[in-house]
Amino acid sequence: MTWITTVPFSEADDQLRQALDAQRALYPEEYAQPVHPTPDGTSEIVASHSLIPAALYHAFATFGTLMSPDLPLTRRQHEMITTVVSATNRCVY
Repeated sequence: MTWITTVPFSEADDQLRQALDAQRALYPEEYAQPVHPTPDGTSEIVASHSLIPAALYHAFATFGTLMSPDLPLTRRQHEMITTVVSATNRCVY
């Protein structure tokens, strides 16, 4: 759970809901279930950006766009790159 104030999905205004829906639409289906969900089912890392919907969208849309199947890398190559970057940065997710 994040240690900062977050906006639960049930209390999200239109701007936050649109940002959440728009960034989520860019992700592969396998990412639909968050690894570390909040009580309302959203991702903790995404919820940590809920106070600034525009920043939330841009931060997570970048990764979603980079995972696009229209790019020349395969899904396997994308996952390998993200795994190496996460390990290098000592991320636990």
